[in-house]
Amino acid sequence: MLLAYPSLVTRRAAPEVATSTAVALLLIAGAADLVPTSVVIALTAGAGATVAGLRLSRLATRRCPDPTSRAPGALLDAAVVAAGLTAVLLPLVDLGRTAAVLVGPLVVVVLSVFGLRRLPGRPRPAVGVRVRRLVESAGPAIGLALAGWLLLPPGGLPVPTRLAAALTLGGLAMAALNALAGPRRRSGPALCRGGVLLMVGGLVLLATLSSAPAGRAALLAVPPLVSGMLLVALGAARAVDACDAAVAQPVAAAWPRLVLPAAVLLLASGLHLGTGRAPDRTSLLLALAAVPPLVLRELLGSGDASNPVRRAAHRRAAGSTVRHRHATPTRWPAPAAPPSVGSGARGDRVALLDALAAIGDVPVPTGALLLVDLHGADALGPTAREDVLAEAAHRTRGVIGADDLVTGCAGSGFGVVTAAGPVLAYALGTRLLGVLSSPYAVAGAVLRVQPSIGLAEVSGAGPADVLRQAELARRRAVQLGRDRVEWYDAFLEEQLVRRLDLERELPGAVARGELDLVYQPVVDLVDGQPVGAEALLRWRSPVLGTVLPAELLPVAEDLDLVGELEWWVLDRACRQLSNWSVGVRELWMAVNVTTRELTTPDFVQRAAAVLAAYGVPPERLVVEVSEPRVGGDLPTVVARLAGLRSLGVRTALDDFRAEHASLAQLRRLPIDLLKVGPELVGARLDGQPPLIDVVVNVGERLGVEIVAEELESSAQVEGARRGGCRYGQGFAVARPATAERVEAYFEEFPSASR
Repeated sequence: MLLAYPSLVTRRAAPEVATSTAVALLLIAGAADLVPTSVVIALTAGAGATVAGLRLSRLATRRCPDPTSRAPGALLDAAVVAAGLTAVLLPLVDLGRTAAVLVGPLVVVVLSVFGLRRLPGRPRPAVGVRVRRLVESAGPAIGLALAGWLLLPPGGLPVPTRLAAALTLGGLAMAALNALAGPRRRSGPALCRGGVLLMVGGLVLLATLSSAPAGRAALLAVPPLVSGMLLVALGAARAVDACDAAVAQPVAAAWPRLVLPAAVLLLASGLHLGTGRAPDRTSLLLALAAVPPLVLRELLGSGDASNPVRRAAHRRAAGSTVRHRHATPTRWPAPAAPPSVGSGARGDRVALLDALAAIGDVPVPTGALLLVDLHGADALGPTAREDVLAEAAHRTRGVIGADDLVTGCAGSGFGVVTAAGPVLAYALGTRLLGVLSSPYAVAGAVLRVQPSIGLAEVSGAGPADVLRQAELARRRAVQLGRDRVEWYDAFLEEQLVRRLDLERELPGAVARGELDLVYQPVVDLVDGQPVGAEALLRWRSPVLGTVLPAELLPVAEDLDLVGELEWWVLDRACRQLSNWSVGVRELWMAVNVTTRELTTPDFVQRAAAVLAAYGVPPERLVVEVSEPRVGGDLPTVVARLAGLRSLGVRTALDDFRAEHASLAQLRRLPIDLLKVGPELVGARLDGQPPLIDVVVNVGERLGVEIVAEELESSAQVEGARRGGCRYGQGFAVARPATAERVEAYFEEFPSASR
C-alpha cells in the first residue's frame, strides 16, 4: 500500500495513509481467518475506491482555466470506481463464465487508458526509445511470468487460463516496475501509470485466485489493488496541479528493475522445488523464452549503448551546436537573450538534453554534465566575449575525452557531457579549471576570467533534472567564490532553495515590520550585577520563520541591504535604551555594525543624530565591530572609531583572536571593550597558561576592559572570572530575550550600574 512509498507520505496524503493502515489490519484479520475473505476484499476495495474516487472527483469538478484538465480526473475516477465494484463482485461471479470475469477488468483498462492519455505532463518518448525499453523489459517480464506460473496454484485452473494469467501478471508487474522505479518515478504521470498497472494486476490476480482451493489466497490481490487505486489518485492530482516542475526528480532506481525480477524468480523457484514438484514443460518453455530478449538487448548494447554520447552526436546534424573535440574549431553562438527566448540558446539546450537523454537510455546509465561559467568574459564587450569563448572551446577540446561532447550555452558559459563516471568527471572538471583560468589575449588586451563549474551525475535521472542539478551546483560554485568545481547533492539543493527564498523575501522586510530585536544581558563577573545588554537582530519572516543574523547578513550583503538593516537596529536599540533609562540609567546598549557601514563618510554624524533623537547619553551606546574584518581598511576604521569616542560613544572589538597580528593591530584601534570567545578562557592542549592571561595583560596596559562572550557553562564563567575578565555574556549568564523580559531581569538588581 502507500506505506511502501514513504516519499509520497505527506500531510496531503493523510487519508491515503489511514486507508493503508486500515487495509493492512483487515488483511491480518483475514489471514488469521477472523473475517471472511470475501468481506475483507469488499471492505478493502471499497475503502480504496472511496478515498481515491473522492480525490479524483475533486479534480473532475473543480474550477480551472483549462476545462480539458478535468477530463483525466473524471475518466480515472470512473476507472477506480469500476475497479472497486469489480473487486467486490468477482468472488461472487461464476468463474466458468469468461465474459463475466473479463468485462470488469476490460472496462477499467479502457477508462484508464483514455484517462492516462489526457493527463497533462505525460512523457512522449520517441519510437526508438520505446522499442529499446520494450526489448530491455521483455526478459525480466518473462521471468516474472515464470515466477507467476510457479506460484499460481495448479489445481482448479485450466492450463491455458493459468498461463494467460501468469503472462499477464508478468507483463503488468514489469510495466509497473518501470513506471515506479524509472527516472521520473515521482512525476504525476508515472505514479498514475504505475497505479493503473497495479490496479489492473490486482484485478487479474483476484480473478485468478478466487477459484483457488485455499480461498484466503485471494487476499494476495488486495495490496496491489488498493495501492494502485491510491497511487492513481495521488499521481493524477500531482499531474493536474502541474507540480512536477517543483519536485526534484530522483536518480533512476536502476537496481529494482534488474534485481527484483531475478529475486522473485529465485524465490518462486525455491518454493516450487521445496514442495517436491519438478519443473514442467511450460516452465522450461518460459525459461527458454526469456533468452532471446536478453541476447537482443546485449546486441543492441554492444552496438551503441556502450557509447551513448557518440550516439547523441550521430542523431544531430554534424557540426551544429554539439562539437566533438576532433571537429573543426568554430565559434560558439553567444545569444544575448535568455535560454528560453533566444533561438540559438534553445538549440544549445536541445543539444544538451539530447546528449543527456542518450546516456540515460542505457540499462545502467552513467555519466556526468559539467556546466562551466566564465566570469569576466564579457568585460571587454560582446565581441571579446565571443573570442574568449572560442579560445575556451579550443582549450576544452584539448582536455576532454574522445567521446565527450561540448555545447555552447547562453551568455558566457558552456556545457560538457561525458560518459565517464563521477570521479573521472570531477577530475575532468579540475583539469578544465586549470586550462580555463589562464589569461586570454583578446582585443589587444590580456583578460583573466574566473571559471565556475557545476557537476551533476546522470545515473538515469531525466535530462532536464540533470541540467537543473548542474546549474544549481554551478551557482553554488559562484557563491563560494568561483575558481572551483562544485558537486550536486540533495543537501546542496536544499541550501540553494533556502538561499533563493531568503533573497526573495528579505527586500522589504523592514517596511513590512518583520524585523525584531532581542537583548542579551552583560554582567559584571565580580559582583554578578548587569551592566548592559547587546541588541541581537531577528527576522520574523511569516514565510521562512525566524532567521538569525548568521544566515541573514550574508544575503543582506549580497543584496546591498546591510546599511538599511543596521540603521534600523541602531534606531530601535537607542529607542529601547531610552525607555530603560527611565528606571535604570546606568545600563548601556551594544549594537553590531559591519566595517562596510562603519567606514561610510557620514556614519558618526548619523549615529549622533539617532542618539539626540531619543535623548540617550552617548556613553550608554557601545558600537561593536568584528576584528577579522577591520584589517581591510584599517585607517578608515580607526578614524571612525575615534570619531565615535569623541562623541562619548564607547567602542568594542568583537570576535578577537589572540594572534600576533591581532595583538599588534589592537594597539592601533581606539576601543574601550575587547570581546573574546570561550576558546581563550580554557586550558591549552600544550599545557601552557590560557591565552586569556595574555589578552588581559595587554588590555590592562591599553586601558581596555575584557568581555568574555559565548559562555555556555559555569566552568567557562569561572574560568573567565579567574582569568581577569571584567564582564561576561552568554547562555550560562543570561539568555537573549524580549525587551520586557530583560527589563524584568534588570529589576531584580536595583543597584544595576556601570
